[in-house]
Amino acid sequence: MANAADMAVLLQEIVRIPSVNPLQAGPKSGDDGETAVAEWMADRCAGLGAHVTLDDVLPGRPNVYARFDGSTDRSIAIDVHLDTVGVEHMTDDPFDGRIEDDRVYGRGSVDTKATLAVLLEMLGEFRDAGEQPTPTVHLVGTISEEVGGLIGAMRYAEWLGETGTTLDQIIVAEPTMCAPVFGHKGGVGLQIVVHGIAAHSSKPHLGRNAINGAARIIAALEAEQARLDTLTPLTVVGNGTVSVTTIAGGLAQNIVPDRCELYAGRRLAPGEDPAVIFEQLRAIVRDAALPCEVDVELSYGRGSAAFYQDPSSPLVRGLAELAGTEPETATYGSNALKYPGVANEIVIFGPGSIDQAHKAVEWVDIAELDRAAGIYRQLLRR
Repeated sequence: MANAADMAVLLQEIVRIPSVNPLQAGPKSGDDGETAVAEWMADRCAGLGAHVTLDDVLPGRPNVYARFDGSTDRSIAIDVHLDTVGVEHMTDDPFDGRIEDDRVYGRGSVDTKATLAVLLEMLGEFRDAGEQPTPTVHLVGTISEEVGGLIGAMRYAEWLGETGTTLDQIIVAEPTMCAPVFGHKGGVGLQIVVHGIAAHSSKPHLGRNAINGAARIIAALEAEQARLDTLTPLTVVGNGTVSVTTIAGGLAQNIVPDRCELYAGRRLAPGEDPAVIFEQLRAIVRDAALPCEVDVELSYGRGSAAFYQDPSSPLVRGLAELAGTEPETATYGSNALKYPGVANEIVIFGPGSIDQAHKAVEWVDIAELDRAAGIYRQLLRR
């Protein structure tokens, strides 16, 4: 039987394979993205007897689909995103994978290579015992979850349709302290460009200040946030939110700026339609920018409706019972946003705490690996 020490050593090996999302790459990380870890996962799964497919989402950035046949016609997919966030702000070696104080350290150790290590050990345990899991298990490694529009998950959903592969359940791996997460907000991203007219700063009346237009937009979106705060939430996921998170503009200290760029993110509550929300926000932005002209475009495609699974569903309740936890919601987003209609039940679940993710020092408790393994051991035998 797989033990915590074996899982820790395997996780150490995976952490030592850098897989920083190319959009956050830097000198410490290199720019190979998920390539090496995807190839490693494919080889490891093939060695455990899986049917493995490498599917290039972008050149050199493949998803991994590994199918482990079960003893029934039921099917479950576990989606583990292969990319990590950047490491330039980390204060120790991001890829040493050291084991210390009953923890495994390093980028991706909790978000979310921990689940990959646990599942590989569990599936190896089944193989060594000459046993099949009860459901067919699709262990999926997806690219570009951290930034880039969840295109790995989008591609997996497309691939399922192209191949006629059906799923009963999907578990999206994230660090949830082994509590099943049944809902979180969706999102729409707005790329905003304000167009003004340049002029000498001593005669601003001859120009049209794009930064002033951007300031009016920010104030209007702040007012929209205040309106959202007054709404009564329809679910425990809460209300939508809107924030301006980047701004850039200006040519020189003595030139009225003719251009200013902003990014605004709108988190969507369950029941909100991304297309409708985008049109509402575009109208707010355009009205606020006047007399400046403004371009408003969606970032990373059409946006995503919120994720919400009935918390009384068998998968949510079953995981909660096995883990001794209570179902909950999350504040972050995940690949679950791209799987509506793909499976009957979807849940987010995994070892470790999201509070340790993305930080200057990242780690996961080895006890959490062992706990998750015990849960998966029972789940895959049901």
